[in-house]
Amino acid sequence: MKPGILAIFLCFIVGVENIGAQPIQQKSAATQHWWKEAVVYQIYPRSFKDSNGDGVGDLKGIISELDYIKSLGVDVVWLNPVYQSPNFDNGYDVSDYRKILPEFGTMADFDSLLNGMHRRGIKLVMDLVVNHSSSEHEWFKQSRSSRINPYRNYYHWWNAENGKPPYRFSLFDINHDAWQYDTLTNAYYLHYFSDKQPDLNWGNPKVRNEVYSIMRFWADKGIDGFRLDAFQFVAKDTTFPMFPKGFEKNFMLYYAMQGNLHGYLQQMNQQIFSKYDVMSVAEGAGNTFEDAHNLVDSNRHELNIAYAFNGVDLAKPNGYSLLQFKSIFSQWDSAFEHSGWLAVFLANHDQARMVSRFGNDAPQFRTLSSQMLSTFLLTMRGTPFYYNGDELGMVNPNFTSIHDYRDEVILDAYKHTQLTGGNIKAFLKNLAFGARDNGRTPFPWDSSLNAGFTTGLPWIGINANYKTVNVAVEENDPNSCLNYFRKLMQLRKNNPTLVYGKYTLLDKNNPQVYAYLREDAAGKFLVVLNFSAKDAVFNNLTLMAKANVVLVLANYINKPSTIALRNKIPLRPYEAMVIKL
Repeated sequence: MKPGILAIFLCFIVGVENIGAQPIQQKSAATQHWWKEAVVYQIYPRSFKDSNGDGVGDLKGIISELDYIKSLGVDVVWLNPVYQSPNFDNGYDVSDYRKILPEFGTMADFDSLLNGMHRRGIKLVMDLVVNHSSSEHEWFKQSRSSRINPYRNYYHWWNAENGKPPYRFSLFDINHDAWQYDTLTNAYYLHYFSDKQPDLNWGNPKVRNEVYSIMRFWADKGIDGFRLDAFQFVAKDTTFPMFPKGFEKNFMLYYAMQGNLHGYLQQMNQQIFSKYDVMSVAEGAGNTFEDAHNLVDSNRHELNIAYAFNGVDLAKPNGYSLLQFKSIFSQWDSAFEHSGWLAVFLANHDQARMVSRFGNDAPQFRTLSSQMLSTFLLTMRGTPFYYNGDELGMVNPNFTSIHDYRDEVILDAYKHTQLTGGNIKAFLKNLAFGARDNGRTPFPWDSSLNAGFTTGLPWIGINANYKTVNVAVEENDPNSCLNYFRKLMQLRKNNPTLVYGKYTLLDKNNPQVYAYLREDAAGKFLVVLNFSAKDAVFNNLTLMAKANVVLVLANYINKPSTIALRNKIPLRPYEAMVIKL
């Protein structure tokens, strides 16, 4: 990680992990579960569909498109926060965990959404944001009102008469300082993120019980899982020892998986996960393979799925190494080959668009590279987490002005860059590649005004290519990203080998091609992917040549149904093939 708020911020939004340990092996065999076989479709509600013309997506908008979601073939929807919030961090600053933010709708709307999903055989997973709350939550208002208030220890306070607290780095603070002085009680409170997001004190059993009560509220409504936002940070050494100078350059070593985190998760499992058939996944997987394994080892009774950021962390404005990409995903698969389970993803609400970061958003390559990346995601072992709009091949909007952005964290970073004499031109260039808002532009439904997203003024700009990249256009094109995604979904559903089968990397040192086998007693598949904009060759050094093998899926439309498996297979730019052996 490079110094400076932009570099630190960009590293955070793509995820910062430092997995360095060697893969560890477990003996127990993989067990079948619905959450392993599922494909998770993430919906960013603010940008999905607006039903009332206020320019903000809402629950009724999602309800109106449930048949579209069903048509994708996905099994689970992960819904970003819709709770009551002042919306500083787009819902990740919750002021009431049992209420719906009015601009999204009402609790009755939520109930209708949940029922509509369940009628269609779709499960719903919600974000649980409990590393911190909003500073406008009643708990925090009480906590800061008096040093003797019963809610004081719901948060982390440092009394000012004890001097300034030991430095802690803040991910979202303009000054990078995680301690905010509060005049009301002459004390500092801790916030790893924004000063509007004070960290909850998980060492306080009352806080934990409050969280379990919130989880029961939603589980009793019938939701199907929780994604625990920033949960790897919840456990803290509340003596707040001094950290080494410069620790913020590798702050994950000091922030992630500390203290009694596993004890908290085991208690949460006992209180909640053991009593409901729900998916559980924590954002982040710690600093080592052992950290990640400990989260999802079934014998430990904690979580279902490890969600690690190493893969997405590779993307940089000047490109990335496919050899590193292959190495990271192969190491993770090896570490979890015999037990535990992973999420596989290349995008989410904290990332720029998948095609712009890992593919090629030039018009001649957008569709092909999108289809190639989707092929990767849906043929790897692990639960795919797929971000809304990627099925259309959405790309970054190419914003050129700071006024195009809405993310308060970005705006604060811009101010910091100005105040410290930083390079504004370079700052904006980096934002255009990696800023979170790139992945938050409205979902394009058709070619009408505002892409059919809203009849009002959109809360953030519409991508300029919406007239050609939208649902209506792609529905009518059998070779579109959308229809290719549906074929991939059907292929995965029809072939459990692509879920549970052994993964074997082939042609390891090929800098352009990612090729691997997926195999078990039920079948054997070869996946060949050209990750480059140039012609490439798959060097078949492992498999025997065969005259005719079945090509079950390809993203070039002029491919025959069978091909010859030779020692060298030529590939066109961003070509993807799934071959049944």
